[in-house]
Amino acid sequence: MLLARRFICQGGHQLTKMADAVQSSTPRRPGVGIGVLVTDSAQPGCVLLGKRKSLVGKGAYQLPGGHIEFGETWEQCAQREVMEEAGLQLKNIHYASVVNSIKLEENYHYITIFMQGEVDRAFPSEPVNMEPEKNEGWTWRLWEDFPPEEQLFLPLANLRQQGFQPFRNRGKDLM
Repeated sequence: MLLARRFICQGGHQLTKMADAVQSSTPRRPGVGIGVLVTDSAQPGCVLLGKRKSLVGKGAYQLPGGHIEFGETWEQCAQREVMEEAGLQLKNIHYASVVNSIKLEENYHYITIFMQGEVDRAFPSEPVNMEPEKNEGWTWRLWEDFPPEEQLFLPLANLRQQGFQPFRNRGKDLM
């Protein structure tokens, strides 16, 4: 019995060592997320903009968005994230652009797929800060009068650097 107990304890330790070795040899992969350019016919030329409270990008301006759930389409993710974060129903959701954002010194690497959608005015159409622990609040901001790039969350800054224009471009092809 003592021999069996010793083997189990030693075997468990070996399994932990093996799991650690596998984990350390597995290549790191970038995260994949969605950013949503929310527009509204009552706010011409504007997109919905918030300010991050999360540790990553704290104080930076952001769009609604987040991680894609397993089995979810880009459109479904965009609608879900905007509803969860701003309480808005969207219509005419479509692909807008994609960026590859890397900041190694901050251990940050994300592929962000930008979707665009209009507020569906058949439903409540005023944004509500549904996640006050993550976001300071939502405001409509003219795309042409955005905060400087250094104040934007990295994926949004990268989108602006591309020269993307949400009110002229419609569904650019993937690069």
